[in-house]
Amino acid sequence: MSDVEQQIEIESLPVREVAEALRKTLPFAETDPQIYLDALRGVERVDRVRAKTGAVLTQSGETKLYYWLVLEGEIRAERQEPDDSRSLIGVAHAGEGFGETPLLTGKTTSAFFILAERDALLLRFTEENFWALLACCPALRKVVLADMSRRLNAYQAEALHREKLVSLGTLAAGLMHELHNPGTAAKRAASQLRENLLRLQELSLRSSAKPKTLPQLECMHTLLEHAMRSCHAPALSSVEQSDAEEALSTWLQQTGVKNAFTIGPALVAIGFDRDQLACAREAFEAEAFSDALNWLEALVSSVSLVCAIEESITRVSDLVMAVKKFAYDERSPAKELDVHDSLQSTLTILGHKLRTKQIDVDKRFNASPSIINTRGSALSQVWTNLIDNAVDASPQGARIEIATSSEPGWLAVSITDHGTGIPPDALPHIFEAFFTTKPQGSGTGLGLEIVHRIVTQRFGGTIDVKSEPGNTRFHVRLPLNGAAPATASPTAASPAIAD
Repeated sequence: MSDVEQQIEIESLPVREVAEALRKTLPFAETDPQIYLDALRGVERVDRVRAKTGAVLTQSGETKLYYWLVLEGEIRAERQEPDDSRSLIGVAHAGEGFGETPLLTGKTTSAFFILAERDALLLRFTEENFWALLACCPALRKVVLADMSRRLNAYQAEALHREKLVSLGTLAAGLMHELHNPGTAAKRAASQLRENLLRLQELSLRSSAKPKTLPQLECMHTLLEHAMRSCHAPALSSVEQSDAEEALSTWLQQTGVKNAFTIGPALVAIGFDRDQLACAREAFEAEAFSDALNWLEALVSSVSLVCAIEESITRVSDLVMAVKKFAYDERSPAKELDVHDSLQSTLTILGHKLRTKQIDVDKRFNASPSIINTRGSALSQVWTNLIDNAVDASPQGARIEIATSSEPGWLAVSITDHGTGIPPDALPHIFEAFFTTKPQGSGTGLGLEIVHRIVTQRFGGTIDVKSEPGNTRFHVRLPLNGAAPATASPTAASPAIAD
């Protein structure tokens, strides 16, 4: 005989033999004697169960459901957690009934472990007998329905609280994951800024040795005003940017400027073109013109690096505020957001990683309009994770495509890489927390879960992925006019001591 069989004794009795014991329980306490007898006529036999302390009456997942009445002792319900531990759901004392909720809500399996908190004596009704009792006994129906309502409300409140704690835990882990990129970018930008300041000092000393004419001073003043106007020029497509960089660099080389193909892209990035530099070409002689533009590039590059540091620090601050806002249920104010600028800023911050792997980014910014109205924030987190993953998946010297397009009422963004692809068996799980296909120690499994939650809940959008060897594409759709964040509500489940 097993330990379980030794801990539990089950005896089938005619229901008349336990009639007086039933009258002492809460479901039958207020039942009219005549109605009570009529109700029992529909039930021929009932199981009397004796359980020793620790005995398991019902396993989670069992398909045989019962309604129970506790005559003596205490019964507890426990939920199995993902880590195989169990948490207490509730306790039923002498005189109380339990197990009505799964029967009334149409459940087919037990949701919890039911065990004896201490030595207990119980009566066990089959599903058929339970419905017979409800049909004949109005007072019992009132108690049973009240019990079900109370337990459902308590369980849903606990589920909401639990969901919030899990989400906060995920956010906290995701915060540590997300801080790495802007922290690394700020550190690298600060290092490059130190080198730029030394170069600026060298060029300034060389330039100060030669007096400047009024046209030269006026030209440099105009160029400085333009350089200090903003951190970035309007975002260009890959073809437009490449053409502009090639044209300006070639012109600079033809005019004798040193490092022409290094400073050309930097000047294009801040919005300079050949026409805007023409005044310097006319005001300075060849050597002075080269020094002036190298000085201007060092200044422009320094401004861009300061902007990158500012963006990184802002990203860190926004991440911290996002957790705080989530914790206190605050709402972000409505605002307009340019998706093209958001993508460009992310590419700027991840620029060092793209350069390290020599990744070419093909931008196809075709969405018009590119501005969305939203109450959400943290869109840059979406692009950071998707682009960062694309870079990780891409081989050295590969290409990544970032394309935007317009759909009726929506703005679509797709990010495509040409790496090995996502295994078919992993594809259904990539948006799950802590699931990762990266080698151990290389990924937390939180990035895509964060992306999915931000896109669907914060922005009211959609995200899907298609992957095969050599081609993986993430497709994000965002509503142009904004959408109320989706509110996750717990599914009604069996309450404490529900089975």
